[in-house]
Amino acid sequence: MTPDSIITLVVVTIMVTVMVREVIAPSIAVTTAMIVLLVTGVIDSTQALAGFSNPAPITVGALFILARAVEKTGAIQPLLAGTLASELRPRQQLVRLLFPTAAVSSAFNNTPIVAMLVPQLVSWARRGGRSASLYLMPVSFAAILRGIVTVVGTSTNLIVSGLLEEAGMPALGMFEMTPIGGPAAVLGVLVLVLLAPALLAAGKDPAETFDASFREYTIEVEVDPSGPLPGRSVEAAGLRALKEAFLVRIRRDEAVLAPVAPDTLLQGRDVLGFVGRADLVVDILTRRGLRSAEHKHADGFRDGSHSFYEDVVGPTSSLLGKTLAESGFREQYGGAVLAIHRVGTSIRDRLGTIPLRAGDTLLILSDTGFRNRWRDRRDFLLVADLDGSLPVGSKRGIFVIGTAITIMTLATLGLLSVLKGALLGAVLMVVTGTLSTNEARNALNLEVLVIIGAAFGIGAALEGSGLAASLADGLGRLSSGGGTTGNAG
Repeated sequence: MTPDSIITLVVVTIMVTVMVREVIAPSIAVTTAMIVLLVTGVIDSTQALAGFSNPAPITVGALFILARAVEKTGAIQPLLAGTLASELRPRQQLVRLLFPTAAVSSAFNNTPIVAMLVPQLVSWARRGGRSASLYLMPVSFAAILRGIVTVVGTSTNLIVSGLLEEAGMPALGMFEMTPIGGPAAVLGVLVLVLLAPALLAAGKDPAETFDASFREYTIEVEVDPSGPLPGRSVEAAGLRALKEAFLVRIRRDEAVLAPVAPDTLLQGRDVLGFVGRADLVVDILTRRGLRSAEHKHADGFRDGSHSFYEDVVGPTSSLLGKTLAESGFREQYGGAVLAIHRVGTSIRDRLGTIPLRAGDTLLILSDTGFRNRWRDRRDFLLVADLDGSLPVGSKRGIFVIGTAITIMTLATLGLLSVLKGALLGAVLMVVTGTLSTNEARNALNLEVLVIIGAAFGIGAALEGSGLAASLADGLGRLSSGGGTTGNAG
């Protein structure tokens, strides 16, 4: 072995060890390894920085933006709703969950797709009293498996395609790996369905250990007349099996139905009164067919640049003794109150008719600058952020999915490269207002992009030092009996 190959082997071994032990962030480990190889002269500056001008990280970044548009518009929500709402056995749930997940991951980069699915899976599991651990790892593996079906399925494929172009060879075609990757992915998903329920223990949701922070909110949501819920029973709509969120009443015109029977049929503009935890209240607001009873005020924040907040009314607040309507809350504070928590009592009246007291906690939907405006004012003792977002409607979702299909079709026909298609799709998301510029910027996972860019420098060291050739020869000898497909040589 040459001195350069020895240095490269030592650096890569240390890098992998550090990453496995999670001593430092992966991006720092990979970047540091690349810098060490540059300083020791194994690679030059052009080789070290070549990855940051390669099409691969740029393509991945554009796909992150497309995936963020999918998340924001709820483009795959109908699919997930039909899958996750069913009361089936774990293996049946996995069949209905993993194959669609794999299919979507073959069209989009798998990293943002998994990041998008995880919060929804955790919320669904929490609502139904299930263990999320039975589904999270299989979903991740299914997305990885499907990543070997198309060139855009995973960042690794795009890196290999970029390296091929750098070497003067044609880039990978959209479905070039499908004849081998497709059957392998299907077989892998079937193995997950078979073994996951037996091998994965039912872990406890960490959020359940924080019982001390439990706050019982009262929220009113309205049944959307144009949604899928009118005519369905409470039980069929999945509103009876919500863990730690209870449907306590239905207000229909001037009549109040309480307690609510499972077979009660829902009607458009029914106002449903729920009591539950803050995170589950946010989850209820995102369910298809339901909207906040204050939707006329909340609709102004459905542009994606909004957030949820928990605010505690202070003892010297100007809100004391006033109802939300009397205080002109929407106009004065720039936010919509969606739910109220009051210590020691359950709120039974309409939220807009309740005089506020010191210590009341309000769940507020507002713009992203709300906390900075009001955290040091006398009206609120505390202003805390909550995770969550409201869906923006199905029409935009259809547009996003249509854009993705068009890009894949053009790339498959050779009319547009994957890079150009991904960039065009990302630009369309911003130009059409599907994503704001801030949302598009925040969708970029710099950790992943830095790893990809720095990895090209490490790849150059492996190739230039001769270490890659030695490893390839060894693998070729091991796979020499595998036929045309298995023989790396």
